[in-house]
Amino acid sequence: MTGDRSPTPKVIAIDGPAASGKSTAGYMLAKELGFLYLDTGCMYRAATLAALRAGIDPGDEEAVTALSSQLDLRIKPASGETDGRQYTVLLDGDDVTWELRSPAVDAHVSAVSSYAGVREEMVRRQREIAKQGAVVMVGRDIGTVVVPDAPLKLYITASPEERARRRWMDRLAQGHEADYAEILADVNRRDQFDSSRKHSPLRPAEDAVIINNTDTDSRSVLAEIRALLNPIQRVNCEEE
Repeated sequence: MTGDRSPTPKVIAIDGPAASGKSTAGYMLAKELGFLYLDTGCMYRAATLAALRAGIDPGDEEAVTALSSQLDLRIKPASGETDGRQYTVLLDGDDVTWELRSPAVDAHVSAVSSYAGVREEMVRRQREIAKQGAVVMVGRDIGTVVVPDAPLKLYITASPEERARRRWMDRLAQGHEADYAEILADVNRRDQFDSSRKHSPLRPAEDAVIINNTDTDSRSVLAEIRALLNPIQRVNCEEE
């Protein structure tokens, strides 16, 4: 073994449906490894919010696509914040981190994220970040489209009922009114939409490791990922 050692993959791809726990696991993993954490879903949410702010109908694919290429969008590590955020999102210089999780954005982000032009622009930005390495990238098409050559691909999921419960608790904690039945219906609707959309449908990569965390917690998921990393670490060292 000579030269600089790279004991972990340069890019770790994590996919899964909404509220599956993939973001929490990805954030914890990135923090442990000292990697950048990128929740790509926030980029589509930012495009949705930008359209709403600009008075553009989120259903107007052409207008939303044109807007997405002009976004002043920056994602930074959370620093000094005490509100539980995993990162900070700046849109035109404004901190919109929590506004991205508003019911208004929830209602339209699936449609916006299905537009081919929007996805093309966001994937371009995501690949530029991936080129820098040392990143845990979380989303719905990371292992299948954005970085299909990532050495470790994960697909984290949970039952619709459990995911709806988590989202319901999150909204209550953020001070929003929330109805569990409505959230469950939205989770099921979004699952159907995301898995059947024409561009980059939600599905595991063929070589992804599937982790179901319906009845487990984030730390258990993290321990499972650590176990998956160990063989990759050994292979990398042997190659060097």
